[in-house]
Amino acid sequence: MLRRLYDWVMGLAASRHAEKSLFAVSFAESSFFPVPPDVMLAPMCLAKPEKAWRYAFICTIASVLGGALGYAIGFFLQDFGMWMMAATGHAGGLAEFQCWYGKYGVWVILAKGLTPIPYKLVTIASGLAAFAFPMFIIASVITRGARFFLVAYIIKKFGPTLLPIVERRLALFAGLFIALIVIGLTASHFLGGSSGGACAV
Repeated sequence: MLRRLYDWVMGLAASRHAEKSLFAVSFAESSFFPVPPDVMLAPMCLAKPEKAWRYAFICTIASVLGGALGYAIGFFLQDFGMWMMAATGHAGGLAEFQCWYGKYGVWVILAKGLTPIPYKLVTIASGLAAFAFPMFIIASVITRGARFFLVAYIIKKFGPTLLPIVERRLALFAGLFIALIVIGLTASHFLGGSSGGACAV
């Protein structure tokens, strides 16, 4: 089923409603849809590199708005939010996110928004944990914008030669970014003399 959804999304990228479809997929992926918008963004940037930044902007705005919906689901519909997390194999996600939020706050959203981890889990868990909404939006704009503009840059700069490995490179850059965050968090943990158990995410 996931493969059929993937092929359907790829078909949307070539349609005359590509931009509207890109917005819809980016919005839905942040709260419930399983296919990331990158699979549309990459071929659209490849077909029209002069519009790469426009496409990345559409992805960013739609993803942040979709993230707000995911946050609202977690905040206002807690039972449904818990069910959605359990349905995706993250039944214990709320306790884990609350632990990480308590220790590292906004850095959790920044780190996870760049990685292949489904962003819908971050948005719903943020609402469940009642994370500060204005900070959630700011972090979402930064992290989702960085992800989508990076994809657009790679395609615009290198064209089809790097298209097959966009996701792999994205994961590499995200890994380096997270490594820097972990180093900073570890240093701050020891320098601040904080205590407490480790959080498993």
